Amino acid sequence: MKSGIGIGLIGLGTVGSGVVKLLGENAGVISRRLGAEVMLVKAADLDASRAKALKLSKDIYTKNADDVINNPDIDIVIELIGGYRPAKEFILSALKNGKPVVTANKALLAMHGEEIFSASEKYGAPVGFEASVGGGIPIIGAIKQGIAANNIQSIYGIINGTSNYILTKMTDEGREFDDVLDEAKALGYAEADPTFDVEGIDPAHKLAILANIAYGTPINFPDIYTEGISNILPEDIRYARELGFKIKLLAIAKLKDGEIEARVHPTMLPEDYLIAKVDGVFNAIYVVGDALGPAMFYGRGAGDMPTASAVVSDVIDISRDILCGKSGRTPVASFRKGNRKKLSVMPIDKVRCRYYMRFTALDHPGVLSKISGILGRHDISISSVIQHGRDAGSAVPIVVMTHGAVERNVRKALAKIDGLDVISAKTVVIRVEGEE
Repeated sequence: MKSGIGIGLIGLGTVGSGVVKLLGENAGVISRRLGAEVMLVKAADLDASRAKALKLSKDIYTKNADDVINNPDIDIVIELIGGYRPAKEFILSALKNGKPVVTANKALLAMHGEEIFSASEKYGAPVGFEASVGGGIPIIGAIKQGIAANNIQSIYGIINGTSNYILTKMTDEGREFDDVLDEAKALGYAEADPTFDVEGIDPAHKLAILANIAYGTPINFPDIYTEGISNILPEDIRYARELGFKIKLLAIAKLKDGEIEARVHPTMLPEDYLIAKVDGVFNAIYVVGDALGPAMFYGRGAGDMPTASAVVSDVIDISRDILCGKSGRTPVASFRKGNRKKLSVMPIDKVRCRYYMRFTALDHPGVLSKISGILGRHDISISSVIQHGRDAGSAVPIVVMTHGAVERNVRKALAKIDGLDVISAKTVVIRVEGEE
């Protein structure tokens, strides 16, 4: 049996630095759990100042990733540079060399996961990606192993801390989106360019990974319907509260009649739902299995040490197989290659759910009847209406909550309603989840 595991690290940014710290600070408990030492052999980064800040010796630090990938003393390669290229090339080269890989690169896996998983199978080298979804929350391992006996019926995820922080502040303090976004940037919760976070791209990447391993089917980021939170207004948050709901940027996956719903968008949730209570920068993934029932996984979805915790957990898991001379015990994508099958992703037009609609209408007699008439002709039933005060001749908000309706019908109805001469602005629509 080997006496130690050699680690090669590519990328010494926030998470990479956290991994170096964790391997050092928790070396004792890691070796006790594993029965062998985990040793950092090489760490590659183009920025030498990062290695200096971590006090890495000249024997360990290199600017060349090939010094990691081709080093015979390295058993596991950790890729933490992010992005598509050259990260993809580094991972594929390591796998071709027979070296297992651990990565936190959700964007790469969401776009090129099938190629990476196929290479893992071909070369017999596992890929660990626990850190790609939910930071330190152990959701990948839970789906692949902890609840593997279940047919997973649905997944609901708050899996972007930046957007959740913004919506929490808007809800609790009644502030505008742009104001809270500026605060999030100042606090380091949002990037200088926050597009991936606030427009739903980051959680869509993560949902692609979750749906892939939950349902055993290739799903890529372009398959997922995506909306962000930049158009959410304080008045809609206030109306949501009046109706007993909170607005969250939710990642949703469901298996229905052989098709997968996979969508990310602002969603109204009943305020007493457990996941609706997840606030600030925290993440949560709510999973429903046929045997398990509902379970929620909650924790910090980003940050150097929480994410490093997930990275090192993969290192320990793969190291156990190496030390026992085993490989491929757990399929990289949760299902054996021959048992994975292509399932279609349901177009958003076919999705059925409830809807919140806020119309901006001139305060004239018969306006509500015109709106309800068009909704009715498109098979959309109203469950409740809010209209506060009157201002004859001026535009006023009319808020409608519907029963379950098909998205295609909703879009057709709103096109008709927004064309009415009594409607003065485009209707605001937010999807609603939860029992009626």
